[in-house]
Amino acid sequence: MKRPIILFLMLLTFTSIKAQQATLTATDCMRYAVEHNHDIRIGQLTQDTRRAERTSAAGAFLPQVSASIGAQYNFGRAIDPETNTYTNVSTFYNGYSVQASLPVFDGFQRINQLRAAKASLLMGRNQLRAQQDELALQVFEAYCNVLYYEGTVRMAEEKREQSLLTLRQTQVMAEVGQKSEADVAQMEAQLAADDYEITRQQNELSTAILSLKQLMNFPETDTLLLAPSTLITPSTPTTSQTPQTSRTFQNPSEPLTLENPAIAAAAQNVVVARRNLNVARGALSPSISISGGMSTSFNKMLHNEAISFRDQMSNNKGEYVYASVSIPIFNRLQTLTSIRKQRNNLRIAEEELAQKRDELVKLQLQAENDCEGFRKQTLQMQHKVEADSIAARLTTRKYEEGLSSAIDVQTSTATLLESRSRLLQCQLMLALKQKLANYYKGLPLL
Repeated sequence: MKRPIILFLMLLTFTSIKAQQATLTATDCMRYAVEHNHDIRIGQLTQDTRRAERTSAAGAFLPQVSASIGAQYNFGRAIDPETNTYTNVSTFYNGYSVQASLPVFDGFQRINQLRAAKASLLMGRNQLRAQQDELALQVFEAYCNVLYYEGTVRMAEEKREQSLLTLRQTQVMAEVGQKSEADVAQMEAQLAADDYEITRQQNELSTAILSLKQLMNFPETDTLLLAPSTLITPSTPTTSQTPQTSRTFQNPSEPLTLENPAIAAAAQNVVVARRNLNVARGALSPSISISGGMSTSFNKMLHNEAISFRDQMSNNKGEYVYASVSIPIFNRLQTLTSIRKQRNNLRIAEEELAQKRDELVKLQLQAENDCEGFRKQTLQMQHKVEADSIAARLTTRKYEEGLSSAIDVQTSTATLLESRSRLLQCQLMLALKQKLANYYKGLPLL
């Protein structure tokens, strides 16, 4: 009976381990980073604060209601509330009141404050999205670095296998007198150099993985397994493979610019600044408010009979309604100073929006130029890798036939390794720049 239970628990453990070792794609890494980043979480809490400010601005249109209860115990000389004369008898007074007030007109300050709060909420939403996109781009770049060093480690291991095979062939040929001991020593040195290169590339890979984990806020003690990447395709890139779009940022007034979160946040910041300026100007207008309330009280002279509490509460009950008008005349230039500050803030926000638009146009053009440049470099490096592969094979064949030296073999294989690594770098940089170009054109990252 115990054996099936033990097997079941072992199966659950194995399934749990396999689930924890699930591989992650580039998109998975970016989403994980966005969900677990501390700055993103702080931004989400800040956004919740903006949401509370919007609720507060909407609540300013509701009446303000308050109630009060008071009790007073007088000793010695005091005023009798009933006769309004002085008395030396100790008295007890208990009062109740309820009042409500509502501003009718305040120079449209409340309306502008509510609109500013709504615009601030939209601005914060776009700022949070821009922060998430910036982090996602950093993670994507770190992901490409990991792929690059994984490729260089694989290339170095393949080169070592080839060097080991060549060393064994050289040793056999030295035994029959076709190669010298110097050739054997040269191949042994090449094998040692390949071992060193593998160790160096593995260290670079460990550093790249650590950087990716730190950006993702991934537990450093856990193993980060990356899924086979589709960023690098075996097909030769051509100009026709460039993602085309008819929508560009050449005209900063186009609505497309608002699709970029940084531009949208800057545009909403202009709206917030304009609403705040209207709020400051509204302080110059008179304000009108109405109020109303009800009050009652209970009085009693100690050691004397008094009217019952219920009767006094009914007899002393009073109601009132009043309206007030407040006209600002002079407040030591505080309103004028506030208007000046808000006007400058509006101009600053407009300049920042124009600056963001210009920067976005430059970044998009730069990304497109980089894409075209790395596309051409990738095409050229593919041809170079093919040529270096043929040269390395021919040099190895000539070495086996005694027509070339060990140094020639080392030079050809080193040239081939460098070409392959540069090709891999160009392919990954092309994928990164295409991601940037598409993002600047308004396409979402996640």
